[in-house]
Amino acid sequence: MRQAIYKTHGNAADVIELVEVDMPDLQPGQTRLKVLRTPINPSDIVQIEGVYGFQPPLPAPAGLEGIGEVVEVNGEGLEPGTLVLLPEPPGAWSTEQIVSSASLFPIPDADIDQLAMLSVNPATAYLLLTQYVELQKGDWIIQSAANSAVGQLLTQLAKARGIRVASVVRRDSAIAEVKEAGADAVFIDGPDLADRVAAELDKAPVLAVDAVAGETFARLTATLQHAGTIVLYGKMSGQDVHMPDAPVLFNDIRMRGFWLTNWMQNAAPEEMGRVYGELTELIVTGQLSAPVDRVFPLDDINEALAYTMKGERPGKVLLAPNGV
Repeated sequence: MRQAIYKTHGNAADVIELVEVDMPDLQPGQTRLKVLRTPINPSDIVQIEGVYGFQPPLPAPAGLEGIGEVVEVNGEGLEPGTLVLLPEPPGAWSTEQIVSSASLFPIPDADIDQLAMLSVNPATAYLLLTQYVELQKGDWIIQSAANSAVGQLLTQLAKARGIRVASVVRRDSAIAEVKEAGADAVFIDGPDLADRVAAELDKAPVLAVDAVAGETFARLTATLQHAGTIVLYGKMSGQDVHMPDAPVLFNDIRMRGFWLTNWMQNAAPEEMGRVYGELTELIVTGQLSAPVDRVFPLDDINEALAYTMKGERPGKVLLAPNGV
């Protein structure tokens, strides 16, 4: 099989190599999967750069999520042709995987591009919206990076619950796409963000979610109502959080951090089944989707990574290890 690996940390487009790997014989209790689609996520990039929350030993396979099709089973397992989420990251950027049959659950036949993105971004959006604040219909939330996949999914989920969304972006060209996604108000990030939000919204947001960090974190915090909550789930600016102490001292702001891996490691199986079951149903019925920009063959992975990291894309970049 062909697999993307990196032998050193650095710029993903430079350090990723596509290598041939001999597949071992299938052992009892194992299933062979053909990888159909796998996205390039920010978490993939930062893991390759060496700044993610966990680092596999080098040389390491790359790719944290995707969708596969059962090809062969040794012993009891799912029927060939069944669609499954790839269960054992990293290693999604490959043509095949051998995994434990017990780790697999069938998923319905639907748009494979959307299903390939199910594990990370939809779950992140869902948990950001539901895990920290008991939101009520008519409440406002505010989010940075609103044109990202997580941002657009969070907007869709919030709107379905009657929650109003203030979206913050960093460029004028992103305004139209976040409005199309359903944002109730859109703002360009800047030093006077809190003043502009206060002037436009009828009440202050209850919850802020931030994927940018740096100065943006403090600006979002300043928009919140008394005892509001801000959740940091990314660091797209590459900067540490800049946070004055006054909002925490005098406005009782609660600051939280979110990393999906923590939830996956600690959530009960029933909870994970409930969350992913609900999200799968929304995707299958077309109620939840993220825009896809381009699909690259695995052979063009370095080009795909360079394209992804240029930014200003209208959607997610996916890899098709076994052909588009």
